[in-house]
Amino acid sequence: MAQVAWLMGSDSDLPKLEAGFNTLKELGISVEGRVLSAHRTPEQTREFVQRAEAGGVKVFICAAGMAAHLAGAVAAHSARPVIGIPVASGALNGLDALLSTAQMPPGVPVATVGIDGAVNAAVLAAQIIGTGDANVAKKVIEWRAAQTAKVLEKDARLQQKLKG
Repeated sequence: MAQVAWLMGSDSDLPKLEAGFNTLKELGISVEGRVLSAHRTPEQTREFVQRAEAGGVKVFICAAGMAAHLAGAVAAHSARPVIGIPVASGALNGLDALLSTAQMPPGVPVATVGIDGAVNAAVLAAQIIGTGDANVAKKVIEWRAAQTAKVLEKDARLQQKLKG
């Protein structure tokens, strides 16, 4: 079983989530992706969570739009950390999903990233895994250094442009 189980409410969300999958790969973290629904496949969702935990999954990432109950449903059935990604969709363009994902009842925590925040969810999952895996922690530090270098390169180009 993978280190991260990534559930999404619809395969139509995949384009918004791909950067997160790619970030996990860059960090050397195995991921399994599934399309499941808190509303339409509640039994299958529960069964998947139980199998994933038994198989050694360390973190769940759940992406859903609108009512966005998937992360809460997973958190209700798991002792592992759950990260929720509210997906921009519907008339409220993700605000409803953000509020649904962040507002869990006491005892059912879901760490919530911003709307369409797949990369942040991936990095947070890596940080969680890195608390017990020095290799992953090192890769997170290296990834962040690469992000810093990219920003500094952009700054240098801007400075050159302004001087020229």
